[in-house]
Amino acid sequence: MPPSAAAAAALAARMPDLLLRARQTAATLAAGLHPQRRAGWGDSFWQYRPAQPGEPASRIDWRQSARTHHAQVREKEAETAQTVLLWCDMSPSMDWCSASSIPSKLDSAITLLLTMAALLLRAGETVQLAGPSGLFPLPAGGPPLERLAMGLIAQAHKGLAATPDSAAQAPFQRLPLHLPVRAHLLIASDFLGPQEDIQSFLRHLAALPVRAHLLAVRDPAEASLPYAGRVLFTGLEGEQPVELSETTDIRAAYASLIATREGWLADTATRYGHDLTRHQTDQTALPALLNLHTLMSHSA
Repeated sequence: MPPSAAAAAALAARMPDLLLRARQTAATLAAGLHPQRRAGWGDSFWQYRPAQPGEPASRIDWRQSARTHHAQVREKEAETAQTVLLWCDMSPSMDWCSASSIPSKLDSAITLLLTMAALLLRAGETVQLAGPSGLFPLPAGGPPLERLAMGLIAQAHKGLAATPDSAAQAPFQRLPLHLPVRAHLLIASDFLGPQEDIQSFLRHLAALPVRAHLLAVRDPAEASLPYAGRVLFTGLEGEQPVELSETTDIRAAYASLIATREGWLADTATRYGHDLTRHQTDQTALPALLNLHTLMSHSA
């Protein structure tokens, strides 16, 4: 079996554990989250508010209005489901970790996406997969979260099997097409592709009728360069290897470079109207998930 196919098969074998972890984390979060209420045309009462000029008489609650001596409208909680699209960077460099005791960037990204999907599905939202070509078809039948997991496995077979000459650096070299209007797009990646590709990608997203949320996943070694002595660095997408005779000599310069890169990503995301959440694979996922939940709720 080719290494790329073996990587995709290994992910498929790990998926039940990732799915279980996502369900458990979502249940923990759901128990502590308060409902995010907003005005709409549903069935659940939310609040009274003063009637506005031109308000249809059918919307006025006359009994409540008599108590306050002002026309009052009985608002209901919105029941219209939103569409949330999950997009996971399946490039081979995502399937990497610096130590066997921590998950790979890909496993972390998938777990975070599935956890958010579980929360959203609990709230009655519509969750689908997206990719450079638009919506990614899901297998028919079965619970929605399992169908999403199977769809991610299918995407992995395409992404992890990519060659250096093809779309290995997706999602940044190909642009999304035909996404639903007013959908939320949640993108998980390490965002370590060429800056010009990422900037073009984010600029293109800003022109689409969607709201993009970026989830930047990194390995702790990418943040601190914890190596010492002579080290040979090899890439996963056909890059030329780099050998350093004394890695500690460049650690300070590397830290400055990483800080500059992360600042650039944050500034670029903000410039094009996107929000950014960070997660490091050796840390608990709860802060990132809570931040995403807040951002997506407030932008609903």
